[in-house]
Amino acid sequence: MPGLKVVMAQTNPLVGAISRNTEQIITLSKQARDEYSADVLVFPELSITGYPPEDLLLRPSLAGRVERALQQIKAAVTGIYVVVGYPRQHGSALFNAAGVIYNGDIIAEYHKHELPNYRVFDEKRYFTAGSEPAVVDIGGCRVGLTICEDIWQEGPVGKAKVAGADCVININASPYYIGKQTIREDVVLKRAREHQLPILYVHMVGGQDELVYDGGSFAANPDGLAMRAPNYDEGLFEVALSKSSAGSWRWQEGDKAALLERLPEVYNALVLGVRDYVNKNGFKNVILGLSGGIDSALTLTVAADALGAERVAAVMMPFRYTSQISKDDAEEEASNLGVKYSVIPIEPMYTAFMSALEPEFEGYEPDTTEENLQARCRGVVLMAISNKTGALVLTTGNKSEMAVGYSTLYGDMAGGFDVLKDVPKMLVYELSRYRNTIAPVIPQRVIDRAPSAELAPDQTDQDNLPAYHILDAILELYVEQDQSATAIAAQGFDEAVVRRVIRLVDLNEYKRRQAPIGVRITQRGFGRDRRYPITSGWEIGD
Repeated sequence: MPGLKVVMAQTNPLVGAISRNTEQIITLSKQARDEYSADVLVFPELSITGYPPEDLLLRPSLAGRVERALQQIKAAVTGIYVVVGYPRQHGSALFNAAGVIYNGDIIAEYHKHELPNYRVFDEKRYFTAGSEPAVVDIGGCRVGLTICEDIWQEGPVGKAKVAGADCVININASPYYIGKQTIREDVVLKRAREHQLPILYVHMVGGQDELVYDGGSFAANPDGLAMRAPNYDEGLFEVALSKSSAGSWRWQEGDKAALLERLPEVYNALVLGVRDYVNKNGFKNVILGLSGGIDSALTLTVAADALGAERVAAVMMPFRYTSQISKDDAEEEASNLGVKYSVIPIEPMYTAFMSALEPEFEGYEPDTTEENLQARCRGVVLMAISNKTGALVLTTGNKSEMAVGYSTLYGDMAGGFDVLKDVPKMLVYELSRYRNTIAPVIPQRVIDRAPSAELAPDQTDQDNLPAYHILDAILELYVEQDQSATAIAAQGFDEAVVRRVIRLVDLNEYKRRQAPIGVRITQRGFGRDRRYPITSGWEIGD
């Protein structure tokens, strides 16, 4: 039976680094040809520029740079079919393209039909939609090309089938959110069954600002999955395409990496997102404030796992309200992880600020101003160390806090990257318990204690907020699902609590606009996913 050996390049391109990405494409093409004896090598979507390039696509020099990259690949790689993604300029139109390069020529080129323009996607801002299928003969198999969103819609694969495709290759840059791998596989298997075609789904790996690409490339036949590459791993992964005596093509059974369960899936996304943000932006080290609470504990653990303990520093900044338990737990966790640990009390600087501000505060009673000043002293300390050493400050706020504004501008929000920005509080607990099953680095007392900012005597978070299991449930319905106050209350929640939570979410958009970015793990992260006006007269209604 005739067949093809196909290799999937699960790569981690750097957005905008066209020369670097091109060199990687050339190196891996030669490796696939020489070490794997591959007939075909397939790269992810926009692998020459990285994804998403955003307004780099509007730069006048882009077309020339991409053309030079294509010329380099054509000149350097022979003896293997290479499927690669790139932006292609034709006149005034820019297309999201996939090309098949073979022995010095682009023998086929496809322009993406379905341009996503929702949640994190803005492709209609940049690209013109293609309309024609592209089917190319490779070793006797007629291969149809599609790109990412094309597989989520019914039309493009159908057009390839009508054009004579025996199988379909789909190249992707599909941002991660919880459960995305299973959703992708269900969609592709549905297309394979609908059109009775084997489909190859090739995906990238890596972090790009708040987005994470989680790999998991796979090969699907109409009757099921034939092969799956691991999530979060870069590399070359091979699969064979064979033709039966009856004339139909299918993927041969290959290695199927296990699907990750929910908590390791999320934890790995956080680790990858932190590692790539820090490394791709050229930071050598990171630093964070370690309070003895669970959010900073999990943030520190993720950072150490992502970068290595030698690149992570933690600073405990106690005040008169900081309990001995918090001091002990912070020191224990830093010791468990082996990170650099410092203690810098903020009492002297707080006292100096209060002395200087005494004339301005005359006649006012103490309130949250004094609490926020403590947080801002800590922010100043961390940012000063960052300026002096070049270390990136990681902030530690979780999604629940960011949603309702339980954070201090220029205080605990001061920094460059928020590891837990899209992680609800209850999931913070789950992830902490999960990480301790690998090695017990977070003290159990940190997980068991009632959460507190420790900005006032005997303070707990629930002095100001609903219990976190209630808060998270309301936020899930309002932020993730866009349900109204009335609809949420109808599900058994106290309506006054619902309306208060929604009011806090709406009021604190101005804070979130000034917050650092963080890893996106849900379908509605704060940032690219959810774009609400700061100045707004919108009323909480039905």
